[in-house]
Amino acid sequence: MGNLINAVGGAITGFMTGGPVGAMAGGVGGFVSGGGPSGMGNIAPGTDPAPAISQGMDRAYEYQNLLMQGEQLRHQSAMQVQSQQFNEVQDERSEQMREMNTLRNVAMKQREADDKIVKEFIKTAGGE
Repeated sequence: MGNLINAVGGAITGFMTGGPVGAMAGGVGGFVSGGGPSGMGNIAPGTDPAPAISQGMDRAYEYQNLLMQGEQLRHQSAMQVQSQQFNEVQDERSEQMREMNTLRNVAMKQREADDKIVKEFIKTAGGE
């Protein structure tokens, strides 16, 4: 049968080293394996599951963090590609606008020249 004092001591120790999960593991470990009048039997090496659980939780947190960093890098890469494509489209559009303005200016100069020619023709044809 387990010892209730060992369970409480194990739960307190487990909570301080591993949070709520460590408290549960420490409490169960202290209740089952605790011995002696101190009530802290779960501190003995090899009998306290809290450090192993805490290390497992740390490892899981690190893996999750690594996965999140990988996802962030993938997202940044996709955003960079999208930004580059947008810039290329904008550059192409700007170049087309410059070409259109140049053509419009050339057409305007041609109209001005045509108007001068027509005026000269009218002068010569009208006998002025």
